Amino acid sequence: MAGVTATPRGWVRRRLLLGAGQIAAVPVLVFVLTEALPGDAAVVAAGDDPDPARIAAVRAALRLDRPAVERFADWAGQLAHGDLGRSLVGDRPVADHLTGALAPTLLLAALTLVLLVPAAVGLGLLAARREGGALDRAVSTVTLGVYAVPEFALGVLLTAVFALRLGWLPPTAVGGIGGRPAVLVLPVVVLLARPVCSTARLVRAGLLDAMAAPYAVHALRCGVPPNRVRLGHALPNALAPVVQHLARTTEWLLCGVIVAEALFVVPGLGTVLLDAVAARDVPVVQGLAVLFGTVTVLLNLAADLAARRLAPRTEVSV
Repeated sequence: MAGVTATPRGWVRRRLLLGAGQIAAVPVLVFVLTEALPGDAAVVAAGDDPDPARIAAVRAALRLDRPAVERFADWAGQLAHGDLGRSLVGDRPVADHLTGALAPTLLLAALTLVLLVPAAVGLGLLAARREGGALDRAVSTVTLGVYAVPEFALGVLLTAVFALRLGWLPPTAVGGIGGRPAVLVLPVVVLLARPVCSTARLVRAGLLDAMAAPYAVHALRCGVPPNRVRLGHALPNALAPVVQHLARTTEWLLCGVIVAEALFVVPGLGTVLLDAVAARDVPVVQGLAVLFGTVTVLLNLAADLAARRLAPRTEVSV
């Protein structure tokens, strides 16, 4: 309601309740979307050229002949107890599929995030040192140009140059990652390219705004060294939107990892998802979608709380 304000604790409480509601909504949305997928899981599970009786038997065994509402109630009950169900292909628990493919995906995402923050903040600081200068124009031009290249096109280009033509790096991760760190270079570069560019430009804009604020101008007039003002005062104030952007970037990585893993044949969650969609393995697709959706909600929640901590406000309109 306009004109009503909430205390910081009240805002946090409401934000946590909203996050809990979003997490509860994820399974509903996932189930509705997977129900709309084309094809018939029973036909896929029945094997090549099955007869109608075999398809009917498989559909009954998988309980696909029951109403959607009943199947959702059973699935939601399993989720509440931490059970993601069983795969239609091979009859393995969905959790086993996710656990087996989680390590490569986490490794790619962790390396990307670890390199992203210092690279983006460093580029943003360089560009903001002198607005409109040669270095600022160079960083802005390069970051804008790289950001405009789609991940798949960038991956193909890097593979053609550094793997196939120069032979410096392996083109794919076929055979696994263990003991071969070089196979991670190209996927990590592809995942880093666009987030580094967008985050660096955001850091630059935030620093320029902060350095133009009255407190920074006054500090400079009092003889405080520019680097101290920039790093000690302006940078922390510029980080609130950057933290939220990093959460959005981590969300984007969930999609980018699928592209990178498919392109470089990395045996991670993205590969499992593509295989499950191709095989119409609905429980695996649902399990991955719930995992990705829940992580997205939690990241947004953490970003909002961190941004408020970095840039607190005395009142919050509700």
